[in-house]
Amino acid sequence: MKKQVNKWLAGAGILVLAVVSAGCGKAVETGGGTTTAATDKPGESPAGQARKVIVGTGTKFPQVCFIDQNGKLTGFDVELIKELDKRIPEYEFEFKTMEFQSLLLSLETNKIDFIAHQMEKNPEREQKYLFNKEPYSIFLNKVAVEINNDTIKTIDDLKGKKVRTGATSNEAYILQEYNKKNNNAIEIVYDNATANDLVDKIRKGRIDATVTSDFALRNYTDKDGKVALKTVGEPLTESDVLYVFRKTDGKLADRIDQAIKEVKADGTLSKLSIQWLGQDFSNVGTQKK
Repeated sequence: MKKQVNKWLAGAGILVLAVVSAGCGKAVETGGGTTTAATDKPGESPAGQARKVIVGTGTKFPQVCFIDQNGKLTGFDVELIKELDKRIPEYEFEFKTMEFQSLLLSLETNKIDFIAHQMEKNPEREQKYLFNKEPYSIFLNKVAVEINNDTIKTIDDLKGKKVRTGATSNEAYILQEYNKKNNNAIEIVYDNATANDLVDKIRKGRIDATVTSDFALRNYTDKDGKVALKTVGEPLTESDVLYVFRKTDGKLADRIDQAIKEVKADGTLSKLSIQWLGQDFSNVGTQKK
């Protein structure tokens, strides 16, 4: 990325600048679902150069982190990381993509250095991982059902019904906590269904609902491209969105916090939020820490 430019310009001229520019955001999708252009191990770099930092993210969260029609990794979380990278000269960020359920394990095993995937705190995660302090968005989790369903209006209406979620998601944690207090009233279905598959499962009655946010509804469409799901009831949680690190990486987390404050102050974060999420979620930080 940009930290290499000064080194290369001296020996190669303007042509190299074009190459470097094309290399920013250089993660690309592979058959195994894992992508990176890095050759160094996470956290390692030659003396005197910017530390290479591997950022774990996904490819199946439209608007947030996904592969566009040109094969490019993009989305709100991806483009924000690129912007933060420009503002932190001592680090060089590169992406490594994988299935969502693999992110936390990859962090633990040093395959990545931190996670950018609309991550939220919960007690279980806080026991094992470090979160930065400055939120970059806010996530409102709600029950979502088929758009013509008028029988499910709150989470209590899901008792005895099947609700789909991802195995390691915060939505799963919310449902699990509800079940602890309500005698396992909800049948939780864990899978990694795409948005189209999820709509199909709900319409065929294989599941009754899911948990998602309002901004994600645009992704749940029918074969005619019309939005097929709706959210109901009050938010189940209102969570700050943060990055997840190993507990030993407090210095990196603090430096990223400084850069997040910068993009908030100059309006960059607001613009990215509106562009990708359809609403300004940059006015965050109201959650209890």
